[in-house]
Amino acid sequence: MQAPADLGTAVIGIPEGSDLELDLRLEAVMEGVLVSGTVRGTVQGECSRCLDPISYETVVDVTELFAYPEKAAASAEAGDEEVQDEESVLEDDMADLEPPLRDSVVTALPFQPLCREDCPGLCSECGARLADDPGHHHDVVDPRWSALQSMLESPSVSDETKES
Repeated sequence: MQAPADLGTAVIGIPEGSDLELDLRLEAVMEGVLVSGTVRGTVQGECSRCLDPISYETVVDVTELFAYPEKAAASAEAGDEEVQDEESVLEDDMADLEPPLRDSVVTALPFQPLCREDCPGLCSECGARLADDPGHHHDVVDPRWSALQSMLESPSVSDETKES
C-alpha cells in the first residue's frame, strides 16, 4: 500500500507515496468486522534539536472495529451519539483503513524526534552545531549588567585623581 498524505507532523512522518507493509487480520464479530494487525513503514524527518535528517523503520499496531451498517443505524436510532461518533462503518462491504491507520501511526511518532538521545543541538547565539564543536561558547554579558561592564572598561575620573 502507498502511504496517504498527512501521515505525520511537520517535523516527522511517513512521506506520501512511500511503501507501507500491512499485516492485518479481519475477523467477523457480532457488531461488524474487527481489523487488527501491524503497519510497517519508513519514517523520515528532522531532529528537533540539531535539524539533521533522520530516518528509521517503525512498526505500529492497528485495531479498529468497522460496524455493519445495520448496527450503526440501530445505534443512531437508539440515540447513542457517543458510540456513533467513534464508530467506523463498513460502506458497500468495504472498510476505509486510512483514518485508523493515520490515528495509529501519527500518535506513535515522537513529539520531539531526536537523531540520538544525547544530541546537544544548536548554539542559541550563532546556530553552530554543538556536536561538531563540544567546547563552543560565547562570552555574553547580561544586558542588565552592561552599564557596569562599560565602567570597568574605561578608567574613571576618580581613579586618575588619586594617582596624581
